[in-house]
Amino acid sequence: MTQHTHKNRDGESGNVLFLILIAVALFAALSYAVTQSSRSGGGDASKESNLIGSAQLTQYPAGVRTALVRMIIGGADVATLEFNNESMGATNNFSDCTSGYARCVFHPTGGAATYADAPKDLMAAGTPGTWVFNGENEINLIGTTAGSDAPTTATADIIAFLPDITLSVCQQVNTSLGISGVPTDTGINFATQMMNVDGSTATSLVGSGTTATIGEATTASSAGLDGEPYGCFQDTATSDYVYYHVLIER
Repeated sequence: MTQHTHKNRDGESGNVLFLILIAVALFAALSYAVTQSSRSGGGDASKESNLIGSAQLTQYPAGVRTALVRMIIGGADVATLEFNNESMGATNNFSDCTSGYARCVFHPTGGAATYADAPKDLMAAGTPGTWVFNGENEINLIGTTAGSDAPTTATADIIAFLPDITLSVCQQVNTSLGISGVPTDTGINFATQMMNVDGSTATSLVGSGTTATIGEATTASSAGLDGEPYGCFQDTATSDYVYYHVLIER
């Protein structure tokens, strides 16, 4: 009787051990599945964030462009547009716009466009980004191109620039356009603001003396931006990833 009881207990112990091993195996499999799901979810979240970021980049300048079109239809001269805004501080704000504000893109009685810094999540520095608006450059195969990397007052496009965005957002913008990688370019003026600086001096096109053509065929890497009204390139001088968006083709 005692021997039979021992055999039953041995069998029960074996069954319990087997069940424990199965439980351990299932737990390990579940842990692996959760880990993989988390990793996959993180990648999807990052991709989704880049998609949202690239959409924000394209939508804001499009709104400014609409305001510019209304101004031009109303008789505004493209060559004397003023992108003064209140975020500039003590200078280059609305008080420096030409009297009457008819040329002032962001003033309520001018173009009535809304100025807003770019969200910090789009920027490499992690702080809100400042948009630059000027008529110092041109896009190859957009409007009329002067060529030789030297736009003129007749061919310079009005362009919005956002310097120093993140690489991932830059890549997403170009991917949506079917552009592989990030083209490099040099000499592009994305620093000069097209503003009235003292209330009396009208802004001008290619007034800085520093001009260039985005996507010109003479620069092999940037040729991928030929004919693209918006896109992203890396500036060779600063290594910044720069988003551009044509507001007025000329």
